[in-house]
Amino acid sequence: MPGPLAGIDRIEQGPAVTHPNPLAPARLAGGDARALAPHVWPASARRDDEGRIEVGGVALADLAERHGTPLYVLDEGEVRSRARRALAAFRREAQRAGATAHVYYAGKSFMSADVVRWMRDEGLRLDVCTGGELALALAAGVPAADLGLHGNDKSDAELAQALEAGVGTVVLDSAEEVGRVADAARAAGRLQPVRIRVNSGVHASTHEYLATAREDQKFGVPLADVPGVAAAVRARPELALLGLHSHIGSQISGAEGFAEAARRLLAVHRDLLAGGPVPELNLGGGFGIAYTADQEAPAIEDLARGVVDAVVAACAELAIPVPDLAMEPGRWIVGPAGVTVYRAGTVKDVVVESDEGPAVRRYVSVDGGMSDNVRTALYAADYTVRLAGRDSSAEPVLVRVVGKHCESGDVVVRADLLPADAGRDDLLAVAATGAYHHSLASNYNLVGRPAVVAVDRGADRLLITRETVGDVLARDAGLVMTEAR
Repeated sequence: MPGPLAGIDRIEQGPAVTHPNPLAPARLAGGDARALAPHVWPASARRDDEGRIEVGGVALADLAERHGTPLYVLDEGEVRSRARRALAAFRREAQRAGATAHVYYAGKSFMSADVVRWMRDEGLRLDVCTGGELALALAAGVPAADLGLHGNDKSDAELAQALEAGVGTVVLDSAEEVGRVADAARAAGRLQPVRIRVNSGVHASTHEYLATAREDQKFGVPLADVPGVAAAVRARPELALLGLHSHIGSQISGAEGFAEAARRLLAVHRDLLAGGPVPELNLGGGFGIAYTADQEAPAIEDLARGVVDAVVAACAELAIPVPDLAMEPGRWIVGPAGVTVYRAGTVKDVVVESDEGPAVRRYVSVDGGMSDNVRTALYAADYTVRLAGRDSSAEPVLVRVVGKHCESGDVVVRADLLPADAGRDDLLAVAATGAYHHSLASNYNLVGRPAVVAVDRGADRLLITRETVGDVLARDAGLVMTEAR
């Protein structure tokens, strides 16, 4: 007698799956498949009179019609507002402590010429990690003095490019970089301010791959080695020691890890003061956002207060002045402002054994996938999906949104609710995709990367063009050479 899973490969579209479903995570209990949680979606997100989702006063369906799918949509007003909030929060708290704060936008989260200009307009500096990011920032008009260069393996060409441009700071990631940066500074004929990135040993409460201050990883100088690296910096007349730098990880929801990192770095900072000025302390970024309704999104004002309070307390205990502070948020600024729009394709119901017996998981395929959102595969990240192009009163069902790539791990949304009638050609919107989506996008399976569109006050404009199949094939030298012959 066949079991409950017999014929599973032949099940295409079974009966409507009602919620609750034993496969559904507890966070979806009592969930609403129409709701747009305000701390997950851009503040401007709403449903219009037809039930379509609007962002920045523009219907996502209209954007899909004009620009195609998949499509990254970025709410300019949201990005600018969050940049202003971050800068104001840290400046206010630092001023309370008698210090100055500088906020660098972490360009790796998302960069385009327009976004870089938004950051410049709002008074932020910019953190870049490669020669490509540096070139884009300079081409977009950011003053080189407002740039900080990171990277654990900076090439000689990248250092020459940065120092000839007059980059504001270089973050030294190893003892070996001291001489190389000093030589590049001498060749450029300038005094180069530097920070020393410190591996503080603080274990941020985040995914293993997002924790960047653990002892066994590639970034930074161990705390015990910092005095020697600082001495090497001070021995080179081409370099000026600006301060210590720490980055404990990403998607962090509280100030505790930053507080502990500050305490550890400031103890070394105090010892370094005996050999000369150390005007600044940079505690990095990594502030988390909410991807699903059950997650908490930390207010930047609370984080700023917690970080500065910890610095003030540590300085008081060590009997040293409070240094100027620098922070490097990226995801917190741009992440919640982004939405990705997909067009649904194949819908497939699959029977799965659960603790409560056979249950059905509905797979909804879309025209993108891990080439435009690899975070689900990398970090088992959770996301929120909604029907975007129309309204529906159908009962909610548990779905898994998957991509079109040849990988079983090609999952966009692991679990959420959609109306039972959602299917082929429907538009779906996935929230909180402004950070580390376009930045990590690839051409896997020779799929072109999506366009990026900005929306603001009812208007839209293209930020980054869609990559066509022709664009992808144009890089294949075998095809180019064949055509030339």
